[in-house]
Amino acid sequence: MSVRRTVAAAGPAAASVIRDLHAIDGALYGAVAATPTPTLDRALRRLSHAADHSKISLAAAAGLALLPGRPRRAALAGVCSVALASAAANLFGKRMVRRRRPDRDEARVVTDRHVPMPKSASFPSGHTASATAFATAVGVVLPPAAVPLGALAVAVGYSRVHTGVHYPGDVAAGAVLGFAAAATSLAVLHVPRHRVTMPQT
Repeated sequence: MSVRRTVAAAGPAAASVIRDLHAIDGALYGAVAATPTPTLDRALRRLSHAADHSKISLAAAAGLALLPGRPRRAALAGVCSVALASAAANLFGKRMVRRRRPDRDEARVVTDRHVPMPKSASFPSGHTASATAFATAVGVVLPPAAVPLGALAVAVGYSRVHTGVHYPGDVAAGAVLGFAAAATSLAVLHVPRHRVTMPQT
């Protein structure tokens, strides 16, 4: 359902909270759009485009899969998490909420930031869900990869707001969905986690 229908279906108190959150979300989107960042614009546009269809995550998984042992298991967990997050975001989340994409022209997002505006619903961010799911699953199995992949997931999420195709709330919801997808995939796969052995004294 749309945001308006969601508000209408909620009780008076819940509807008031939803309206306030929607207003904050729009204000944050407008603030990002209005902040001049010429040095970052093209880089974040390229990152957002590179994350289409989880290309970055799948490329990283392919590299990890070449290494035996824990890296290969991390790749498997990461790919399964991406698949689950993508399906949950695109087949369920977007169809249930059906939030309209931001009006990039009204917000005056500079053209140097533009990537193609997707035709799908805005909520949640599928790019963020998939990137977060991959980073979380791989980071649990292979801790040295957690920080760089986590930072990359944050950058991908922010790039979707910066390029004007998502509200911050869409990205936050995508991140939560990504964490849930990773946890589910790890539980189903029973992938052994990294254990830290304390030195004996």
